[in-house]
Amino acid sequence: MSGLAQRLTQAWLTRGPIAWALSPVALLLWLLVSIRRWAYANGCIQSQRLPRPVIVVGNRIAGGAGKTPTTIALLQHLQARGLRPGVLTRGYKAPNSAEFGGVLLDELSAHKLDTLTTGDEPMLIWRRTGVPTLIDRDRAKGGAKLLQAHPEIDVLVCDDGLQHLKLKRDIEIVVFDARGQGNGWLLPAGPLREPISVIPTCELSTPPIVLYNASQPSTTLPGFVASTRTKPLQTLQSWWSGAAVSPELLDPQMTPVVHALAGIAQPQRFFDALTQMGYLVQGIPLEDHADLRDLPWPLACRHLVVTEKDAVKLDPQHVAQARPHTKVWVAALDFSPEARFWHELDAALDRAQRLRRQH
Repeated sequence: MSGLAQRLTQAWLTRGPIAWALSPVALLLWLLVSIRRWAYANGCIQSQRLPRPVIVVGNRIAGGAGKTPTTIALLQHLQARGLRPGVLTRGYKAPNSAEFGGVLLDELSAHKLDTLTTGDEPMLIWRRTGVPTLIDRDRAKGGAKLLQAHPEIDVLVCDDGLQHLKLKRDIEIVVFDARGQGNGWLLPAGPLREPISVIPTCELSTPPIVLYNASQPSTTLPGFVASTRTKPLQTLQSWWSGAAVSPELLDPQMTPVVHALAGIAQPQRFFDALTQMGYLVQGIPLEDHADLRDLPWPLACRHLVVTEKDAVKLDPQHVAQARPHTKVWVAALDFSPEARFWHELDAALDRAQRLRRQH
């Protein structure tokens, strides 16, 4: 993260001089957001309803709050229920997929694609769940294409699309992390993309469900908490093969010093988690969604630990050739919302399905 970005992120936590200087722009954004939501709610701008229930996972705060781990956990829960979900996503930093009719990740196509085409998060979601995934900036149009390709899908999950009002939704899951709402102001004076509590633009089967990627709620909104722990490290080759357990171990008592690379919104959170596991971490923080084609770690690095979001951009064969002296390890997350969250979600989905049958 650049020095300017760090200063702005810090400024978002309080209503200091930088925030006050940017507040007129934030007020203008609030006006635009309000007009846009009013226009959708009153039919001045049309939105589209798809023939399957739609669950949107998103956040009102800028930066990574835990949308992707939430989406993966949600998909695994739906699969455990016997449902057949599909995923709609924009594919951040992927090419403009609308130009060539969207990018579909399924058993037939995904092995021929890479993160330069799909973006890192869609590829990670597909690898972790195997769920058919359609990348298109127009989620409504993408949803129709996905259902045409996979008519067996009975519920659609939209990864990051809380502000994409063109697509009607049945359930909204709003994710916050420990930052909460920051100073409570909209961008660029604060971290909020829209006011923390807004009137839905379409009829939901239940009020928005709030999930805190934190040990306790970080706003005044009622919601549920999730626990996150780092799983035992896997070698990059083992992770790519889909093995449940790595044949090799990296013992912090035997090898305490490691390099750690993180191209995520909050790299320090990842470094702190490794420190808590007993490692002495030499951190390599990168921009969120960083391109890893030019391997950004020292040639002398012996052990490198990366996030799953970064691992999906690293080809084991390329790493072995370009950095033969580096052993790369992947730290996967175990993201577990509390049981009450799943009960609330299941009840909301059952209501949504009943309402659709009635109409």
